[in-house]
Amino acid sequence: MRDHTVSGLSQHYAGYDQMALIDRLRAAFVEAGINPDQLAPAQMAGLDQLHLGGRGASQRLLELGELSGVTRMLDVGCGTGGASRLLAQALGCKVVGVDITPAFIDVARWLSQACGLSSQTDFLCADAAKLPLASHSIQALWCQHALLNMPDRDAVLKEWRRVLVPGGLVLLHEVVAGANPEPLSLPVPWARRPEHSHLESRQALEQHLQHAGFRQLRLIDVTEPALSWRRHHGRREQQAAVIEKVALPGAQLLFGDDFTTMGRNLQANLANDRVRVIQGVWEMSGEPLER
Repeated sequence: MRDHTVSGLSQHYAGYDQMALIDRLRAAFVEAGINPDQLAPAQMAGLDQLHLGGRGASQRLLELGELSGVTRMLDVGCGTGGASRLLAQALGCKVVGVDITPAFIDVARWLSQACGLSSQTDFLCADAAKLPLASHSIQALWCQHALLNMPDRDAVLKEWRRVLVPGGLVLLHEVVAGANPEPLSLPVPWARRPEHSHLESRQALEQHLQHAGFRQLRLIDVTEPALSWRRHHGRREQQAAVIEKVALPGAQLLFGDDFTTMGRNLQANLANDRVRVIQGVWEMSGEPLER
């Protein structure tokens, strides 16, 4: 990933305010009357999992994965670390989270410390195409709404193969291009500009994984529940804006004042079939296929 792309993504996700992201969030908890160094999962919910469907979608993906006996997982594009903490709690395993946005890594470490999960989670700032991990050191890999920011899909999947043990699993929750070829309504939560969005169709993604040597085990389309969730949260966001009361810190503190516009655009893109949402599980099998 080129440096200007990396800096652009960091600016998109955490750079709209000169005040450090972690300082903004800590101040927001204090304003809400909450100790930022002692947090319960419900208090972190608005910051915890930055993807369609929230914690419920992560639980669904975990069930789809049918994991057992896993002691070490990798969360690619971990954001603020919500899925990493969920996995650590649910499976009792060690989870390494990787994200390219330094501010998110700072927040992920703080939140894990604040909820007592720092011993089970470790967070690294790195490019998914250049993972700072030993080969064959990961049993299962988790990725939610992150491939859409990665332009070099082949390099990323090659790294996934390298760090996974033989027969290791990939659990993927991804936004893909829909059947409607019209341009996306922007901004959306993963991109303000077209060059930061790297969507491909479900069929193209399946082919990429197959050619990289991953065998599909299960795949479901979760567009309808994702759209329902987005509509519900859109109504809640509008109500909160009208009431103007002090609330728990949420995604607007991460994305800025245009987060409401991002949500509306995402809902429109889902409703118009410009994007769809899938969840699936793949197993690392044979050698990559020649293209």
